[in-house]
Amino acid sequence: MEAHRGMVPRLVCCVVVILASATRANCKPPHIVFIVADDLGWNDVGWNNPKMATPNLNRLAKQGVILGSAYVQPICSPSRASFMTGYFPIRLGLQQKSIRPHSSKRIPRNITIIPEVLKSRGYATHMVGKWHLGFCNWKYTPTRRGFDSFFGNLFGSNDYYQHIANGEFFPEFKATSWLTSGPLSLIKSSLRMTSKVVIKGTDFRFNETVYREAIGHYATELFSERAVTVIERHDKAKPLFLYLAFKSPHGPLQVPKRYERRCKKIKSKSRRIYCGMVAALDEAVGNVTKALFRTGLTDNLLLVFTSDNGGAVYVGGNNLPLRGAKTSLWEGGTRVPAFVFSPTLLGKRGYKHSGLFHGVDWLPTFAHVAGASTDQIRSIDGINQWQMLTKGRLSQRSEFVYNLDNQEKNGAIRFGDWKLIAGRAGVFNKWYPVMGEHVHNTDFDKDNTTDDSTYMLFNIKADPSERFDQFSLEPTVAAAMVEKLDRWRGLMVPAQSADSHPRADPSLYDGVWTPGWC
Repeated sequence: MEAHRGMVPRLVCCVVVILASATRANCKPPHIVFIVADDLGWNDVGWNNPKMATPNLNRLAKQGVILGSAYVQPICSPSRASFMTGYFPIRLGLQQKSIRPHSSKRIPRNITIIPEVLKSRGYATHMVGKWHLGFCNWKYTPTRRGFDSFFGNLFGSNDYYQHIANGEFFPEFKATSWLTSGPLSLIKSSLRMTSKVVIKGTDFRFNETVYREAIGHYATELFSERAVTVIERHDKAKPLFLYLAFKSPHGPLQVPKRYERRCKKIKSKSRRIYCGMVAALDEAVGNVTKALFRTGLTDNLLLVFTSDNGGAVYVGGNNLPLRGAKTSLWEGGTRVPAFVFSPTLLGKRGYKHSGLFHGVDWLPTFAHVAGASTDQIRSIDGINQWQMLTKGRLSQRSEFVYNLDNQEKNGAIRFGDWKLIAGRAGVFNKWYPVMGEHVHNTDFDKDNTTDDSTYMLFNIKADPSERFDQFSLEPTVAAAMVEKLDRWRGLMVPAQSADSHPRADPSLYDGVWTPGWC
């Protein structure tokens, strides 16, 4: 009888977990698989666009919870930084563009990231895919930031077969950095208009070793194969955190023909290849999911899928009916397809939740479900959204920063249904049709916005396509939003330098992009 009574608290606790309440310290933390797609647009997945070949993603999304208002940053590195740290990039100095391979930008070492939080609960932590969070020094790389293993690219814009990444060096910078004497100002003046120098280097590693065996093999398939291996070799006695960051469907447009053939009805070659890249991504996720079921990890699993930013319309991505694209502050650049899936942890599933969710919310949510200490992450911007995800309760988020950038002199914030844009929202400011589909939607001729507005105000619930600027029509709301924007500006730290470092030149390291020069 005493033994029976002693088992009750643990039994009750684990029932509570299945019902999706907080995980207690004496319960077994769930396995967490965090899958990130690269440049996957709102209109690039089957649950938003039936023409896209994503049966595996569709099934997981429809058996889980689709996040109808999942937001990220407009571009890659800032989004990944927000995922990993729980901070908006304006508080990390990462608000300006993505990290280039010759730049010393990175997540600061004093900032705790997801794998470091989860290790306190005994997690095995593995990363597969695209890092793109800085690598000028080994201490900023995945295996020095809490991951037990790493397989993939330290940078991100590599080709899919040779895994070559391009960097740019400007002669003016070389002159100022390398010359120690002479008429420097004259040299700088004469080189000011000289074209940039593009330098190529290999970028694929297994842990900290260059992995040349990857050359000639398609990246999406390599990543899924490695992820399956991690899952199959995992000791189920320990919880697993797998961060699977695909490059697909980021350019360049490359895909094996067998995937492109799945999209043969698409007339535009670029869109057809892009669709094939999404199909390859979908198959990869399907293979990973099968491995999770086959090994029994789905008995206690939280699987998350999200894109890192909106679709790149210039290479075949699409975000309709949302306005804009990757790099812009419009919804098309920042509102992305996302869902959570679990056979056991979701008390409510098979529906779409429209509540606000931002990429900064993943870290505190993972920490909560793992039962990890939050002492090191108390000051983050992220919010624990476990009750929203598992019980369908209201989102705990009412406000977030799309981005603020003093260099571009623009920014945007959200409060409730209202969105304020300051300055120019970006380069891609229209509603872009799917490549090869020249169907004109007259609704998009009715917008009242201009490119030279100081501020624009939109009610996103009533006007998700951002056609009607209400800044002059809602002066009270507008004034309150401008005040909020100014408060956020007060929290922004200076942007990290994006200068090119000559010591990063891969020709100095046998043609490989290599840490250790900052």
